[in-house]
Amino acid sequence: MKFPPKKNLVIVQARMSSTRLPGKVLELLGEIPLIEYQLQRITKAKKVQKIVVATSDNDSDNPLVNHLESISQLYVRGSLNDVLSRYIKVIDNYNPDYFIRITGDCPLVMPEILDSMILEFEKLNIDYLSNALEPTFPDGLDVEIVRTSALRELSTMVISSTEREHVTLGIYSRPEKFSIMNYRHSADLSAERWTVDYPADLEFVRNVVAFENTQTELLTMTKVVTFIKENPECRNASPGELRNEALRDWRFNSE
Repeated sequence: MKFPPKKNLVIVQARMSSTRLPGKVLELLGEIPLIEYQLQRITKAKKVQKIVVATSDNDSDNPLVNHLESISQLYVRGSLNDVLSRYIKVIDNYNPDYFIRITGDCPLVMPEILDSMILEFEKLNIDYLSNALEPTFPDGLDVEIVRTSALRELSTMVISSTEREHVTLGIYSRPEKFSIMNYRHSADLSAERWTVDYPADLEFVRNVVAFENTQTELLTMTKVVTFIKENPECRNASPGELRNEALRDWRFNSE
């Protein structure tokens, strides 16, 4: 018996009020804003069915919303700090069976990783799949796939404000309640930093995009790794230990 495909949804979490690099989602990568570049890359994943940007209803995000409207991109606005409630609002609107969480500071999202992880998730009877629980991919290629029913259950629980801000923390920190799994790469590339939180990060991504513009085929993770090897001066100068900086501080303070 052939079962119908599950409904999925990519939720891109984005805001203008980043504390380390305010307004970064509208910084230009080549000729287009970072968020638009990221969305274009996500659309190249064959297994993605729909994309929605989850931003806040704070006035600071009006410029972002204006741009999303100018490119006819779906979006939902919700609480600035209670990001979990923002996600619940998105899934209430679109009712996917599961969703793929990507943050707006990851413009180099790789379509091939999205497709591989979606295929893996659909084979498994689990609540949560991530390639960042035990990182082996570069920082900035983080992907989380979450069963909608698991997030709804989490939203009914008594959880901390940190868990409401970091959305999936309440799921993967409760392995006794939710079924979770890590998705690994064959080689450990976790020391590479491809996310955008600081000016040096933005410079690195701009260098990668400039390289991409010289190519005729889709930019892949392997091509970026090769680019860095051949152009070591373009490697991101930000230190690798910055990965998940906010959550690292939370873990330290909670111990």
